[in-house]
Amino acid sequence: MPRIEIDENSGFCFGVVTAIQKAEEELEKSGSLHCLGDIVHNASEVERLRLKGLRTITHTELAELKDSTVLLRAHGEPPSTYATARQNNITVIDATCPVVLQLQRRIKQAYDDNLLRYHDGEIKEMPMILIYGKEGHAEVNGLVGQTDGQAIVIQSPADLDNVDLNRDILLYSQTTKSLDGFRHVVEEIKKRKTSGKFEYFDTICRQVANRLTKLREFAASHDAVVFVCGAKSSNGKVLFEECRKVNPRSILVSDGTELDMRTLQGAESIGICGATSTPRWLMTEIAERINNHNNND
Repeated sequence: MPRIEIDENSGFCFGVVTAIQKAEEELEKSGSLHCLGDIVHNASEVERLRLKGLRTITHTELAELKDSTVLLRAHGEPPSTYATARQNNITVIDATCPVVLQLQRRIKQAYDDNLLRYHDGEIKEMPMILIYGKEGHAEVNGLVGQTDGQAIVIQSPADLDNVDLNRDILLYSQTTKSLDGFRHVVEEIKKRKTSGKFEYFDTICRQVANRLTKLREFAASHDAVVFVCGAKSSNGKVLFEECRKVNPRSILVSDGTELDMRTLQGAESIGICGATSTPRWLMTEIAERINNHNNND
């Protein structure tokens, strides 16, 4: 009978926990609530909340909605979303993660200050704001929105080929990116830049970043690892690859139905872990499924 352990450091980050708590509080009162985008990148958790009355809507649907209540998830939103809500008399329950909110304000302040200096003639050209993150990601869309769409998203050092690196540059990061990846981009810019100022700001959430070391240790301590995360989770894909680097016998599933027990045969120790978007109850459910299978053998 293998030993099964659920990683105590895996599961929802505090921003997601707060968003779900706010959703459940409103659902307890009213029985229904709109959420702009999936509240978390995990289909099982989204379905659990749908059954309680949470309806996921798109930005297009938001523009057509009137006199309703809408939850803004932890990823954050650009200023245009708040403008639409005001115009349509929508009550906003703002569950933007405090770390993301602080970053939004920082980028907006930098952009507004430099725009004012540019109009006053203090500077001849606006500094270029670069954001290291995933193009199209909800958080990144919110960050770019703080600059009236002027910020440029860098997904990898290769994207720097299309950027004028001799302008003054301000570099920020999506909060859930890896520290190593951010440092690599910083070093590439330093190496290529021949003129102009370069300021960079490590804006990566430490609760997320610090999980990486602990996750590697956890994965290495087991014969096999079951990593649980939704198909839409960017953070999950990154963390799973880190698991696989230290433990090639790492298996990726979105829920228990995808688990092939044959992949765990012979493992005396099985670790179950997940992304910041993975609910604890789902990891527990998978542990029980493995136990039940072993008991029936």
